[in-house]
Amino acid sequence: MSDTDSFIDEVTDEVRRDALYRYIRRYGWLAVTAVVVLVGGAAYNEYTKATKVAAAQATGDGILAAMSDDDPDARAQALAGVQAEGAAVAVTKLLTAAAQQEASDYIGAAATLQALATNMDVPEIYRDLAAFKSATLPNDDADARKLALETLAQPGAPFYLLTLEQIGLMQVEEGDTEAAIATMKTISEAAGASRGLIERAQTLIVALGGEIVVPVAE
Repeated sequence: MSDTDSFIDEVTDEVRRDALYRYIRRYGWLAVTAVVVLVGGAAYNEYTKATKVAAAQATGDGILAAMSDDDPDARAQALAGVQAEGAAVAVTKLLTAAAQQEASDYIGAAATLQALATNMDVPEIYRDLAAFKSATLPNDDADARKLALETLAQPGAPFYLLTLEQIGLMQVEEGDTEAAIATMKTISEAAGASRGLIERAQTLIVALGGEIVVPVAE
């Protein structure tokens, strides 16, 4: 290679280095910013995960500590004080209502369940369960209780058949035997009824003097 070619190569390399440095000075902050964002984002995600795990553990510990109390009143108060989020709120409220019911605090249990039933921050299935359990609580106002059950006894509703069972039991209490038998037959013939529910319905039908029609296999 001649001295001229070597000189040209050196000049070319120097020009490339100068251009590179200019680009770095002009756009280097973008690369630094991108690195900071990536690192910061990863750190934030890890922090968020750790925070959620810690909160879930604290909620679980609080529930376990509350459930260890044999006194239902104390247990209900302890559960009511547990801090929870999301689905854990539903679990905590359902356990609180169960403890209140065990302590014969039906008014408190109803209030707890109604609050859960209208809490749009929890999954719908928990809201439906809370509404069902609230309607099954002992209540001196039989008409109000029956109305609440009939409102929930809509075909396709999550607890439709269980609600029908409660209605049938109320009909028995009211002495309306024919209506109770008809309700129990609806349950026993329902395609989605569980074996246990069918057996309970059929047992009550027989106890009330009704007849169970067994389908004849073709």
